[in-house]
Amino acid sequence: QVQLVESGGGLVRPGGSLRLSCAASGFTLDEYAIAWFRQAPGKEREGVSCISYRDGSTYYADSVRGRFTTSKDNAKNTGYLQMNSLKPEDTAVYYCAVSDVKCSWYVQGYNYWGQGTLVTVPS
Repeated sequence: QVQLVESGGGLVRPGGSLRLSCAASGFTLDEYAIAWFRQAPGKEREGVSCISYRDGSTYYADSVRGRFTTSKDNAKNTGYLQMNSLKPEDTAVYYCAVSDVKCSWYVQGYNYWGQGTLVTVPS
């Protein structure tokens, strides 16, 4: 059964850090791009980061560039999102998603999605 399971969300103070994990099962991540999206209350889901499976290139939304780092460990079949210098506007449910084609900021470009993990940064 194909599954993506996120973990690592929680409540953190402004300026703090969290590391999200995305554990894959039922398939191997080494031939998939892994993206992180987030959705805040009342807002559309937006792309945060992506790491390409072809060459390991990484892409970030302007709002998180320099603060967030995405990576993956093929041996552990897990992707990660390290989030530093968190701000209240980072509060959202974070989702990981995988694509067997390429990184994209469009939600339609992904084959599988996780269930999401909530990150809360109070103001």
